[in-house]
Amino acid sequence: MRTAVEDFLRRLAQRASPATVDAYRRDIAHLTAWMESQGIHCWSALDVGLLRRYLAHERTRGLAPRTLARRRAALSRFADALVGQGELDHNPVQLTQAPRQPRHLPSPVDIDLLGRFLDTPHDDDPLAIRDQAMLELFYSCGLRLAELAALDLASLDARHVRVVGKGGKPRQVPLGRRAAEAVREWLGIRSTLAGDGETALFVAQHGGRLGHRAIQTRLAQAAKRRGLPEHLHPHRLRHSFASHLLESSQDLRAVQELLGHANLSTTQIYTRLDWQQLAEVYDQAHPRARRKPASSPDES
Repeated sequence: MRTAVEDFLRRLAQRASPATVDAYRRDIAHLTAWMESQGIHCWSALDVGLLRRYLAHERTRGLAPRTLARRRAALSRFADALVGQGELDHNPVQLTQAPRQPRHLPSPVDIDLLGRFLDTPHDDDPLAIRDQAMLELFYSCGLRLAELAALDLASLDARHVRVVGKGGKPRQVPLGRRAAEAVREWLGIRSTLAGDGETALFVAQHGGRLGHRAIQTRLAQAAKRRGLPEHLHPHRLRHSFASHLLESSQDLRAVQELLGHANLSTTQIYTRLDWQQLAEVYDQAHPRARRKPASSPDES
C-alpha cells in the first residue's frame, strides 16, 4: 500500500509544489494507517462503504469540515490514480458526500489601524528588518504564506514579485513603494544571516530558509510588540489586501488576478463582496443600466 502512495506522490511532485505534496502525503497517510488498523492491506479493498466508515471515524475525532473536505479531495485524486493503475475499477470517493462548509472569513484589519501598525518604528535589529519586509510584502502583494516562504532572491525585480501559487500556477504581482523600500533594507543586511549559497529571500538565524511556523510566530509577536489589538496572521493580511484594494478600485477581476484565484466566485467570497455592491458597480458602469436624470419632480 505504501509503495503505491509513494509512486503517486512522486508523480504528483512533477507538477505540484512541495507544500501540496506534503499535504497529500499527510492526508493519504491517515487513511493508510486507519485501513491497516482494520486489518486491510490492499487498495483493491477500498470501496464507498469503507470510505464512509473512515470519514465518520475522522468526524468523531473532531476534525473540522474544512479539513475533512481537503482530505476527501486528496483521497479522490489518489483514487483516480489507483483507477488508472487498475487497482480500482472506479473512484469510490466520488460516491461520498462532501461535508458542508461553513463560510468563516477573517475580517480585514481596519485600514488606518493597519497603516499605523506598519509605520510603527522597530529597533533596526536584523530580524526586525526582515520581519518588516515580510509584513510589507504580505500586505502589498496579497501573498499566501506558502508563496512568501518560497520566495527566492530571483523572485524579485525593481517593480514586481514573481510567485508560484496553488496548482503550480505562476503570477506576477506589482511591488508597492513601501514594500520595495522594506525589501531593499532587508537585502542590505541579509548576508549577516544567510548561509553560503542560500537562495531563499527570507532566512532564519541558522542561515536557511525561514519556515511557515516561524513566519506565523514572528507576525503574531510583531503585532503584540507594536500594540495591535488584534491577532495577526498571514491570511488576514492577504484578506486585508484584497478587501482594501476592492474598496478603492471596485475592480473584482483585477483583484482576482492579483490574488491568483482560478475562479471569480472565490474572489467574491474572499473579499466579502455582496450582491448590493455588485449591483451598485453594475448601475454605475453598464451602459444599459444608466438611468437618464429626471427632468421634473413628477418624473422623478
